[in-house]
Amino acid sequence: MTGFNAPTKLAALMLAVFLVGAGGEKMELKSVAFETGALIPGKYTCDGEDISPPLNWSHPPAGTKSFALISDDPDAPVGTWVHWVAWNIPASERALEQNLPKTPSLPNGTRQGTTDFRRVGYGGPCPPSGTHRYFFKLYALDTMLNLPSSTTKKDLERAMEQHILGQAELMGKYRRR
Repeated sequence: MTGFNAPTKLAALMLAVFLVGAGGEKMELKSVAFETGALIPGKYTCDGEDISPPLNWSHPPAGTKSFALISDDPDAPVGTWVHWVAWNIPASERALEQNLPKTPSLPNGTRQGTTDFRRVGYGGPCPPSGTHRYFFKLYALDTMLNLPSSTTKKDLERAMEQHILGQAELMGKYRRR
């Protein structure tokens, strides 16, 4: 690290530790329904069954006590549109099954918040025109969060501040026919 001062070296080292999960591997988020950058199948959209897609992840950072998930569309004409907000996904979990109930609490303790559709649970892609990108962002947290089902993306992001150990992202696209 020639040319870096001591604080910069420390910051770079801390960032490297932050980005690497247990076992030295980076946390990854995937789906068996679609690959990163590919089209999201219609059944997971407003044109189909509007069910949540299956997601799975690996290599969470050491010290993870729970996971949180945010799914949004930055290409929406009104600004970023939030499709899903979930938290307190148990640290022991490595997947969310497809078609999760659209309820505030799931049997495993996962909590779901309010989307920009003004309802709890997953709301699938439904772009008014063009091809939009949909980001699924999974956060490994060092805590559990005590939040109500009225929690929005902004509320969740505020509550997660200073608690994020790692992050993984999956992006899919959708265009209505």
